[in-house]
Amino acid sequence: MCLHCHAASGGLPLSRRSFSTGALAALAPNCFPAVPNELVEPRMRLIVPADVPRTVALTLDACSGGVDMRIVRTLLALSVPATLFVTGLWLRSNAHMLGLLRARSDLFTLQNHGERHLPAVLGTRRVYGLPIAGTLEAIRREVARGAEAIVAVGAPPPTWYRSAAALYSPAAFRMIDEKIGAFSLPADEGASLPAPVVAGRMAAAVSGDVIIAHVNQPHRSSGAGVAEGLVALHKAGTVFVGLDAYPATPLTCRPHPFTRKVV
Repeated sequence: MCLHCHAASGGLPLSRRSFSTGALAALAPNCFPAVPNELVEPRMRLIVPADVPRTVALTLDACSGGVDMRIVRTLLALSVPATLFVTGLWLRSNAHMLGLLRARSDLFTLQNHGERHLPAVLGTRRVYGLPIAGTLEAIRREVARGAEAIVAVGAPPPTWYRSAAALYSPAAFRMIDEKIGAFSLPADEGASLPAPVVAGRMAAAVSGDVIIAHVNQPHRSSGAGVAEGLVALHKAGTVFVGLDAYPATPLTCRPHPFTRKVV
C-alpha cells in the first residue's frame, strides 16, 4: 500500500524512517502520476478467502460537526463493528460520545483522520471547498496531532490514517507512518447522496469491500441510507470486520480527475 507496500518477495512494510523516494516509487509506481501536482485517490480491498461468507469492513469518517445517531444506534442494535476515522475537531466537539465509544471498544475502533481535517495535499488552493495542508511539514503536523488527539481521549494509538477528502499529493506519503486507510466502495460521496442510493450501494457490496461513509452529518438523508444499508447487509448474513482482520491489497493510487482542475 503506497507507503506500506510489500515487496514482491514478501518483505516487511517500509516506514518513513527506512525508505527513499526511489524505493517508494519502485514499490508503488502507480502512486506517482506523470502529471505534476496531480492528486491520487487510493483504493484497496481486503483479501478475504473465497470459502467464508461475504465479509466487508465498514469505515465511517467523522470529519467535524455532529454525530448521526441513526447510524450509531443501528451499529449498536446489530452489534456491527465499525472503524471510525476521527479528527481532533470532531473529538473536541463530541466529547459526550467518548464514554459510549470507550464502553463499546468491541465495536468502535478510532483511527486517524487528521487534527483539523486538512487534506494531505500540497499547494495553496482548496479541495472540495476544504483548505489544504499545503506543505509537507503541515501534512506531518496534521497526521501527528490527529494521532495525539486520539491517544488523549484514552484510545489506543491509531495505526491507520485517512486524509481529509481521501486525497493525497504523492509526495505526502513520505510524511505518513500510519497505514493509508483507503477504500473500495464509496457509499455516500461525502454524505451528499440521497438515502435510497446510499442503501443500494451498500447492499451491493461484495466480499472484501472496504466501505466508506460518514457519521458526522445527522441532518442529511445519506445517514438514513447508511443505516438501511447496514440492516440489509446484516440480514443477508454479511460479516463485518476491522481493517486488520485480513491482509489488504496493495493500493491502487489512481489519479483523481476533479482535482487536476483545482490544485
